[in-house]
Amino acid sequence: MADLVVTRLDGPAVEGALAKDLVRRAVIVAPVAVIVFGLIWGFGGAVSTAYAIAIVVVNFLLAAALLSTSARISLGLMMGAALFGYVVRLGLIFLAFWVARDASWMKVVPFGITLVVTHLGLLFWEMRYVSASLAFPGLKPAGAAAAAGSTAAAAGTAGAAEPVQSRESSGEKES
Repeated sequence: MADLVVTRLDGPAVEGALAKDLVRRAVIVAPVAVIVFGLIWGFGGAVSTAYAIAIVVVNFLLAAALLSTSARISLGLMMGAALFGYVVRLGLIFLAFWVARDASWMKVVPFGITLVVTHLGLLFWEMRYVSASLAFPGLKPAGAAAAAGSTAAAAGTAGAAEPVQSRESSGEKES
């Protein structure tokens, strides 16, 4: 247990790649959301929606920065950053709302809807692109090999994959 507190994580920082991918998807969704809420609630709805999306993007980037930076120091610090960073980021979201709540452009309903739906929607959308494999942590690798492998797996054909050569047949001996 004591080793966990001082052990660092030296692998690739997948948090940053995931956060950048989430931001890329937010940029795709933002104009649609701003236009829709602008048509429903007017200028205030459009600005409130844009403000909420900006808060979501900053929240994801801050979470990635906290986790990747703390993991390089120690896993114990990363666990603390995950737990307390969540609480701090919730406080920052509340503070961002509190500062703008009385502004003439703030419409609370589109702001709240956008904040919740954008957080959850981007996370569920990103789940489709995250690799659940230790071989490829982070985003799933793109390319023909990955597409062919997923197509073969989806079709249920075992013959589409390349044959695996055992150590004994390749001339290597186990020691």
